Amino acid sequence: MQIDIKHVAKLARLRIEDDQLEKFEEQMQDILGMVENLPEISGSEFGVDPSCPMQLRKDEITPSLRRDEVLKNAPEVKAGCVVVPKTVEQ
Repeated sequence: MQIDIKHVAKLARLRIEDDQLEKFEEQMQDILGMVENLPEISGSEFGVDPSCPMQLRKDEITPSLRRDEVLKNAPEVKAGCVVVPKTVEQ
């Protein structure tokens, strides 16, 4: 199977130099070869064991710090809130 590395790189928005194309094509061929050699998996062979279902933990809030402790360690506080740098410009 021939893989167009330049096309894959364009789709992934990657820049690959021309002198590296052959190396990446070989590596991609190796990856596809490994995938083709993976064994087939039947539906129940590797599924969830019904005799041992997963038990999810309850989501419980366990406050560890009081608000005043957090605010006294903040570099800047305004109106009872921590002031952080603006990350989105309007």
